[in-house]
Amino acid sequence: MEPYRSSVAETLPLFPLGTVLMPGAALPLHIFEPRYRQLTVDLVTGAVPDRRFGVVAVREGWTPDDDGLRGLHVIGCTAEMRDVRRLPDGRFDIVTKGGRRFRLLDLDADSKPYLMGSVEYLPDAETPPPDGMIQMLSAAARAAHRRYCTMAWKTGDWSEPDPDMDPSALAHVLAADCLLPIDDRQHLLEQISPTERLRMIRMLMARETGLLGQLRAVPAPIASYVVEHSPN
Repeated sequence: MEPYRSSVAETLPLFPLGTVLMPGAALPLHIFEPRYRQLTVDLVTGAVPDRRFGVVAVREGWTPDDDGLRGLHVIGCTAEMRDVRRLPDGRFDIVTKGGRRFRLLDLDADSKPYLMGSVEYLPDAETPPPDGMIQMLSAAARAAHRRYCTMAWKTGDWSEPDPDMDPSALAHVLAADCLLPIDDRQHLLEQISPTERLRMIRMLMARETGLLGQLRAVPAPIASYVVEHSPN
């Protein structure tokens, strides 16, 4: 992966979470911890430019406060704050959207009340697939998504992605509708090949659809999975 790394590092505020944010996916957050309330204020006032911060998944059984960089997955995703509501007691409800993937290089726990990270962005890179391959994989991934959502969600809880969506973005958007285990989501985020991502999401959704059928159960609505806790 070395040849595909950006050569310019950037500093971002970090929000470690017990979930994986995908590019293009929405992520609602309930902000109650004092240091992340301060981050929200800094985002709103412009002290942090572009209303943008980084979301990184915490490794199971680890914490960045105790374990530093080792406690976090190396690949994360920027989040842009799209909406914010301040509650009477000083907490916030915010809605974010995933942006660009990054590689976390270093942590700074001293310069701000919240964690800061040195990051470099992680673009896609691959040899163009044979003619028609990407269209075939996109169609197969969309079909797997349709089967999963038809079984998992009520009508109106999901929608078909835009037919003109860039295939390189499609797998991440499809994954947002599927309650995948965190390890699967992290592996999908780390994959730099759009064709491999489409293969991965098709197989993952086929697996999850099969499990739903065997269990004869459906997940709760996505809106009920607002992230309320902080591992820090």
